[in-house]
Amino acid sequence: MNPPSDNASPVEDSPWRARTSGVARDVDLDRLLRSAAQAKDEAPVEMPFGFDTRVVALSRRNGNGAAFGALLRRVALTAAGVILLATAGAYLEFNRNGDAIATSGNEFAIADSVIQDEVAQ
Repeated sequence: MNPPSDNASPVEDSPWRARTSGVARDVDLDRLLRSAAQAKDEAPVEMPFGFDTRVVALSRRNGNGAAFGALLRRVALTAAGVILLATAGAYLEFNRNGDAIATSGNEFAIADSVIQDEVAQ
């Protein structure tokens, strides 16, 4: 390997970098921009007008609309029940009598402060 010269930058000396002049890069850029400007703007594909109305009408005619509504109501009621149970459980857990926890916590705090006082002396 040849040592790099003092004025050479690592990007210019990279073997993976194409060795082109500034003029060639400008020509490539101009060609790329011209081809991008000539590209047609394609509109996104959309559903045909009234498609969702026809689907709902067909589901009601076939009798599937009522079943779907019932399923949706069951799922919503089940989710609401789970939320209520979780809320009640969290409320009971946080509101229970914490005297036993407070005394044991205080005992540890007292023991910790005594140990720290003994170590400090």
